[in-house]
Amino acid sequence: MSPLASSMFTPGIGQIAQDLKTSSDTVIGATTGFVVFLGIGPLILAPLSETFGRRRLYTICFSIFALLQIPTALSPNVQTLITIRTFSGFFGSVGIANGGGTISDMFAPNERALFYAGPLFGGLIVQYLGWRWIFWILTIVCLINTALGIVFLKESYAPVILEARRQTCEKREGGKYRLRDEYEDDRPFSTKLASSMKRPLQMLFLQPIVFTMALYQAITFATTYTLYTNFQDIYSGIYGFNTTQVGLMYLGPGIGFLLAVWFIVPRIDAVYNALTRRNDDIAKPEFRLPIANIGSVLIPVSLFWYAWTVQAQRHWFVTIFSTVFFGIGQVTILNSVQNYYIDAFSRYAASAIAAGAVFRSIVGGIVPLFAPSLFDKAGYGWGISVFGFLSVAIAPAPLLFFYFGERVRSKFKLDL
Repeated sequence: MSPLASSMFTPGIGQIAQDLKTSSDTVIGATTGFVVFLGIGPLILAPLSETFGRRRLYTICFSIFALLQIPTALSPNVQTLITIRTFSGFFGSVGIANGGGTISDMFAPNERALFYAGPLFGGLIVQYLGWRWIFWILTIVCLINTALGIVFLKESYAPVILEARRQTCEKREGGKYRLRDEYEDDRPFSTKLASSMKRPLQMLFLQPIVFTMALYQAITFATTYTLYTNFQDIYSGIYGFNTTQVGLMYLGPGIGFLLAVWFIVPRIDAVYNALTRRNDDIAKPEFRLPIANIGSVLIPVSLFWYAWTVQAQRHWFVTIFSTVFFGIGQVTILNSVQNYYIDAFSRYAASAIAAGAVFRSIVGGIVPLFAPSLFDKAGYGWGISVFGFLSVAIAPAPLLFFYFGERVRSKFKLDL
């Protein structure tokens, strides 16, 4: 739900600014606060999940996240909107912090990729019901989701499950002897918590693979939120679209997203299995990366295409058609990287994902604040091309790690 909530209201930025009597640039701060804390939250929540288990954090954070949508819908001013959205980002990050870890707990490597296909909605609700209804609908959906989680969600983290079984066995045996499991940690709680909380930062700054791929995700996220928060200015200012028509423009990257989910993401598993068979049935995390090269090509191509067709004021369909390929590239990169993290750092998958999430979310949240001034000075052609050039610079990373990733992991192996 959190990725959906992060961008769902962007087509209505102008309407929100008008209703709350502020500027559109200020309203973008609501997205910034949400996205930044979407990244900071996993630094705390991911390691906590590895200490206390996934289910407890899911239910608590999901409940708070759902309830926070109510005051968001009732926000009387932009300050309230930004503040509540920021807190929502923190509690909503539990899905990012623990989602990858849960999937790594429950599914074998050849079954995981499909579980990363998440929704990317435009935000057409604001066109017909008003922007506040976005958060009322989110409230309803989140409460239903939370209720289902409380009823049906089971613990998936092995150390927590084994600890519960050990305690049950000890009580049943009357405390006559003490059972132990291989995951048991006898250190004081404060020591375990401090160690767990610094683990994502260790992985981010001491493991080159995590840092490089987190940088790739950061560039992709910054580009995504920059485009989303400026669609209204581009299509209402240049093409004279009304609010309803601007909302429909989000279908471009949305269609690309769905195409990637249906036809490309499943190939991550197929390529992984094929390479494993070719390698005498010895699997390697790097076998998750070949599909990422599709995104490495499509993202910069689509950005240059979009930048200069908008600058030249070509037909709107020519501009938005390029975003279909951006959506495809975005999904292939993010899915490949997430699965690579999980396979390379299986037991601490949640912390590995948190390391990437914090970096990409901080960068992705802050950069859109400066995008309007960049576009004012450089124009949309060179302004969007900046993101294209950054994508070109980072594009070789999946290919390099496919060939040298195992060597890098061995050389920079961390004692966590």
